[in-house]
Amino acid sequence: MYYVYILTNTTNATMYVGVTDDLHRRLREHKSERIDGFTKDYHVHKLVYYEEYSEINIAIAREKQLKRWVRSKKNWLVETKNPNWDDWGERFY
Repeated sequence: MYYVYILTNTTNATMYVGVTDDLHRRLREHKSERIDGFTKDYHVHKLVYYEEYSEINIAIAREKQLKRWVRSKKNWLVETKNPNWDDWGERFY
């Protein structure tokens, strides 16, 4: 499986959209801040949304689509499945 996911920080002020084939591993990497970059700099590791795909090319296309969306549209997407912006990462730890 491939996953397109949205992370945010504790105040839900900053968002990150990513794609991975191992959501459990990727969330651990984000949460531990072992990898330099955006999510480490802004402490973005709260999983608030994800989608599953069986084909990587479809997952990558979806990731690119979401990255182009304005913030209000990403908020809407999260709130359709996760209205309280709960951290779903615990499902994968």
